[in-house]
Amino acid sequence: MGHKVVVFDISVVRALWETRVKKHRAWQKKEEERLEKSALEKIKEEWNFVAECRRKGVPQAAYCRNGFVDTSVRLLEKIERNSLVSRSSPSKAGDKGSSPFVFELSGEHWKELPDSLREQTHLREWHINNTLIQIIPTYIELFQAMRVLDLHKNQISHLPAEIGCLKNLKELNVSFNHLKSIPPELGDCENLEKLDCSGNLELTELPFELSNLKQVTFVDISANKFSSIPICVLRMSSLQWLDISNNNLNDLPQDIDRLEELQTFLLYKNKLTYLPYALLNLKKLTLLVVSGDGLVELPTALWDSSTPLKFVSLMDNPIDKTQCPDGDEMVESEQDRQHFDKEFMKAYIEDLKERESVPSYTTKVSFSLQL
Repeated sequence: MGHKVVVFDISVVRALWETRVKKHRAWQKKEEERLEKSALEKIKEEWNFVAECRRKGVPQAAYCRNGFVDTSVRLLEKIERNSLVSRSSPSKAGDKGSSPFVFELSGEHWKELPDSLREQTHLREWHINNTLIQIIPTYIELFQAMRVLDLHKNQISHLPAEIGCLKNLKELNVSFNHLKSIPPELGDCENLEKLDCSGNLELTELPFELSNLKQVTFVDISANKFSSIPICVLRMSSLQWLDISNNNLNDLPQDIDRLEELQTFLLYKNKLTYLPYALLNLKKLTLLVVSGDGLVELPTALWDSSTPLKFVSLMDNPIDKTQCPDGDEMVESEQDRQHFDKEFMKAYIEDLKERESVPSYTTKVSFSLQL
């Protein structure tokens, strides 16, 4: 019995495979077209682009327009190029021969600092504001060239002790955060000239170690809960501006005249009933602002027109709550209200400085805006 041999025409087999290959290629082409039209690839591209921007510390406002992400490669290159130019350009506030590097970050989408910041220890200025960042990392001690640390209007609840390693720091602004204490190590920043801790609402004292800050000319600790002027502030011999308004002060220390360089003294919104005669020993004092509602005793020489002192006694508006036209009370946070009040007073004080004379008292009207 012999073997049966099956014979096929090769052209039939070839035609079969060519048909299959053709169908597979057609399917591949349709799949590619489907993916091109699909939003999945665009979303993936946007996510990768946003991740790259965040890794490089690029703010959202630079690549997001009206809610849409611009994933253009040219845009990222442009952002990086502009960033390098701004970092390499000399600062107006710095020395003529120096080129301080500046880091800026803002926006409520930021909850922590970008990882890339750790490696940029050459930076001399941080400007971080209006974010949800709560913690300043301990690696801040690596930034030995730091001169300006601007951290206003964030959610910071604690400053690391390592901040005392910033020996070249000149300005520290931690206003309108959630700080309840200031680390004593800050007293090691002997070159500090400006300190702003206003609007934290819960600060009750400053560490005695800050007495070492002999170069400080500006201190703002308004809108907190100080019951007296901190001892360390009285030992800042170069102090020219002191704002301790909106606190719980009942009186002033009799040795307030230790601040021989003091020029501007803001005391409004406290619980003072008298002003000590020691204020008359502050020969360089040119502006004194207090709340006059509770004052029953004060030196008559404060009204002497022959002195350069501009004395303003504010009568606070008794209205605490502003109502909308429909009768509903407007809701605003305590910090927002204090911030608005502070901006209002800043403009008012700038106007006072330009006047030749000022009224003996002024009624300050509080109001709010609803947009």
